[in-house]
Amino acid sequence: MHYISLFWKLLFATVPPTDYAGGWLCFTVSILWIGLLTGIIGDIARSFGCIIRLKDSVTAVTFVALGTSVPDTFASKVAAMGDRYADSSIGNVTGSNAVNVFLGIGVAWTMAAVVGKVRGEKFTMKPGNLAFSLTIFCAFALSAIGLMLLRRTKLAGGELGGPRKIKILSSVYLVTLWLLYVTLSSLEAYGVIEGF
Repeated sequence: MHYISLFWKLLFATVPPTDYAGGWLCFTVSILWIGLLTGIIGDIARSFGCIIRLKDSVTAVTFVALGTSVPDTFASKVAAMGDRYADSSIGNVTGSNAVNVFLGIGVAWTMAAVVGKVRGEKFTMKPGNLAFSLTIFCAFALSAIGLMLLRRTKLAGGELGGPRKIKILSSVYLVTLWLLYVTLSSLEAYGVIEGF
């Protein structure tokens, strides 16, 4: 395992300790690495999608999303098992996704805009099928929030606790939401169903 992760260990050894410049240097270098790695992952995913003939939007909601979310899921599970009220795991779920989306894409797009400006080119991003995909995502997210509120009742035993049957049903429901989201987004991307 050491040899598999050696590249990442060396890469992140370039992030300065938090003692320097009140932590701002560590924060800045970390954000730059996040942006750069997000751009690289996006390029690799685009190439992979091209090889297997998937549209970029389908590659993004499947492989890229899984690649960023699966490690966060395991981190949240470990945090939930070690915390009495699981606050840190819930915070990790929302915080890691916010960092992935807002900082990862934001820094990569900013870097692309700066490079475009230096080259005298205009950086544009076409929305594609974003409106449809985002609408479906928001509807399913509200449904998932509704499930969490329902699980908060004494009947269910809390967001992460409670009877095994309720936990399994909740898991099946959430996985079904994800599969529906991927299916609907993919069908819209390929023109099988009409978007907005």
